[in-house]
Amino acid sequence: MDYDFKNEPHGVYFLIDNKSFYASVEASMRGKNPLNTCLVVMSEQENTNGGLILATSPEVKRRFHLKANVSRQRDLPIDDDILVVPPRMNLYIERNLEINNIFRRFVADEDLLPYSIDESILDLTHSWRLFGNSPREVAEKIMDIVHEELGLYLTIGIGDNPVQSKLALDNFAKKDPSRIGEIHYQTVPETIWKIPEITDVWGIGSRTAKHLSRIHIHNMDELAHTDPFVLTAEMGLMGAQLFATAWGVDRSNLRKQHKPKEASLGNSQVLPRDYRNQVEIETVIKEIGEQVASRLRHHHRKAGVISLGIGFSYASSQDTGRSGFHKSRTVEPTDSDKEIVEYLISMFEELWQHETIRNIAVYTGRLSANTGQQLDIFKDPEEQIKEQKSEYILDDIRKRFGFTSLIYARSLTAGGTAINRANLVGGHNGGNAYE
Repeated sequence: MDYDFKNEPHGVYFLIDNKSFYASVEASMRGKNPLNTCLVVMSEQENTNGGLILATSPEVKRRFHLKANVSRQRDLPIDDDILVVPPRMNLYIERNLEINNIFRRFVADEDLLPYSIDESILDLTHSWRLFGNSPREVAEKIMDIVHEELGLYLTIGIGDNPVQSKLALDNFAKKDPSRIGEIHYQTVPETIWKIPEITDVWGIGSRTAKHLSRIHIHNMDELAHTDPFVLTAEMGLMGAQLFATAWGVDRSNLRKQHKPKEASLGNSQVLPRDYRNQVEIETVIKEIGEQVASRLRHHHRKAGVISLGIGFSYASSQDTGRSGFHKSRTVEPTDSDKEIVEYLISMFEELWQHETIRNIAVYTGRLSANTGQQLDIFKDPEEQIKEQKSEYILDDIRKRFGFTSLIYARSLTAGGTAINRANLVGGHNGGNAYE
């Protein structure tokens, strides 16, 4: 089987990773070299049931084989060389913005896509010749500037399209001393097809790998040489996408970013401990429901669907055979604290059977523009208007003076989490960026 690449998009794409980002930022802030410093970023024990290792420096990975977001405090060896620090999410966000501003020196805004807090995709198809004699020379220049200005190290995958740059980053650049890897259409056989483990490929997890194994596909070479119609018949659209990946084909356009058909707003929390008391559980449901309602008002939206997700503790999951429950309810469009909380509590009390709770999620869907208040003819109109005004006043005060400037008394009880959650960023300590 052969593939004619002449009609496929040919560009110059960089997928850039900030190497061991959180740990590298912390090392650089302490005047240390991120590559040879033993440093671990550890989340707070009370927020992660014993302390979760969020990031490890390359030296810690090499010497102790710890994995970020998998290893916990109990896995940390007793070694005086290891520096353990708390997360500072605000600092990492600020550094990410500074790094992407450096990238903007090389591409237009529409050719830059921040992929995550530590990865960005750059389309240099139209601009790389302004900065060097080859894409690789431009990549080296970007790496030098970021290191000189911020003390951080980058890893860069280069390809003719985004998927090639992603595979080059994950499978070659991160293992190469130059920290640069390249894949092009003409090198697909000796690069993509030679990736040792099929699960090392972006987009192929263990479940997909098992599915492929059932149809006698165990590596990328076999995937590339399987009849695409067989793959599509077996796996649907996913089969066609996997076949394209095996041949390094990607027709996506950075300037035409995907927009979801239906937006949603919500929030969730992993509780700091097991919750068994109904009053405490409902306190957190109310807090999250009110926070989501405030977000709806901020975006001038009303929700036509309210969803509640409850996750059980590990022990309860073992006892019941269920990980939790989920319930959605279609409602008259609303952004009211009171109404949203009432729906949530009703759904919770309908399904909860006194299991121990560890996770609570609230989401809203079928969002519509808030064009005005719809009054209920069975309620006092003046009271309805007064209630809505009070919610907007509360939002305004919190916007000006911070969330904790006005809180409900229940948030001061043993079960309340709103005050602590207000200081978190991405579920972790925000920290003072330059403390």
